[in-house]
Amino acid sequence: MELALLIDFGSTYTKVTALDVEAVEVIATAKGLTTVDTNILEGLEQALEGIKPRFGGVLPEFQHRLACSSAAGGLRMVAIGLVKELTVEAARQAALGAGARVLGVFAHQLTAAEIEQIDANCPDIILLAGGTDGGNKDTILHNARMLAAARCGNTIIVAGNKSAAEEVRDILVQAGKDVRVTANVLPELNKLNVEPARETIRATFLEKIVEVKGLRRAERYIQGILMPTPAAVLNAAKLLATGTGEETGWGDLVIVDIGGATTDVHSLAEGHPTRSGVTYKGLPEPFAKRTVEGDLGMRVSALSLLDTVGARKLAALSGLPEEEVVSYVHAVHGNVELLPAGENQWKIDTAMARVATDLAMERHAGTLETAWTPMGAMYIQHGKDLTQVPYLVGTGGVIVNHPNPGEILQGALYKQEQPTVLRPQKPRMMLDKDYILAAVGLLAEVKPTAALKLAKKYMVEI
Repeated sequence: MELALLIDFGSTYTKVTALDVEAVEVIATAKGLTTVDTNILEGLEQALEGIKPRFGGVLPEFQHRLACSSAAGGLRMVAIGLVKELTVEAARQAALGAGARVLGVFAHQLTAAEIEQIDANCPDIILLAGGTDGGNKDTILHNARMLAAARCGNTIIVAGNKSAAEEVRDILVQAGKDVRVTANVLPELNKLNVEPARETIRATFLEKIVEVKGLRRAERYIQGILMPTPAAVLNAAKLLATGTGEETGWGDLVIVDIGGATTDVHSLAEGHPTRSGVTYKGLPEPFAKRTVEGDLGMRVSALSLLDTVGARKLAALSGLPEEEVVSYVHAVHGNVELLPAGENQWKIDTAMARVATDLAMERHAGTLETAWTPMGAMYIQHGKDLTQVPYLVGTGGVIVNHPNPGEILQGALYKQEQPTVLRPQKPRMMLDKDYILAAVGLLAEVKPTAALKLAKKYMVEI
């Protein structure tokens, strides 16, 4: 057999999946608590013990041993640009598409107070953009000088105006920073070019961040930490949407990934207007788009979710008193391993997941606005039109383990009371029932067609 061992060092759990690649079959899965604060191997070895019984108590020789990680905060980044709606947004999309957790975005010339914010967040990587090629140079040069004096954020990726890139690098190198120069994320107005920056972020993650997070210790078990976990999920989404030369994909799709700390939405679609008479406005969005909502989590961010939506809404959705809802939310925030026990706790967990899905999709999807002209009303689209996307996929612990996952995913659908939010209208709802997407994204690096077949095989319709 051609065997693969795929490992996800998660923020809470380290998950391992053993696969028969030729048969496209999951042989065993297991998990252990992630132990990045002590020795990352402890949690990994605990998870590996869980799959040994399927191999007669002794792990076999795996031809492929690959891993992704969101442990120790994942990949933490700050994005800086010139104009909020243009180069800043382009830099943010590049960081999110690379699987980063974006701690902050900054526009125009950095101030001393903003440098203090960056120092307080202490990101793993700073992505410095600004100006189209041949355009404004002053702002990115000013920001380079400000970052040169920053205490944190020693690794800086420069992805701005190519006319200023060398001077920016010299300023930062002289200050002792580790600088990587890549192509401009916005070389021309309304022309997005985020892939070179994404690849540079990924290469930097592999080279430097793995070392910082203590993950290098796991290398005797694996061939390498390939990418952050969210990037592996997006990798799987792209594969499932576009297919390979040997196997067709599903076409456009949306994935909702509900986690303990964030709710991520991935859309794989051009998102062009589907209605006649609609004009698109703003920065074009990438085909593979990811958004991350740090205030919409089931455990680590449970209190943020409560603050965002309010106890009254959660109580109304769950049909339970506000006091009981608030008590449960505080309990799961204090103990991230706590699982719902009893009907009432399931109701509250369901309400939390439903509103997380609802708000995350509302923030991700494009919108329509009405503009009045001498010729009458016209409609302007901002962001992606996802109304005709044929597939909606749910993943994440709460939805994978839920007795009625469709109840949660319904929160992502188009609403008559919100006709200007371009959510999916009538998609087929699918479930990542075996939590396989991150593993698919890893396997896609070495066996893309087998990875696609695996994804198709283990997705079930709700």
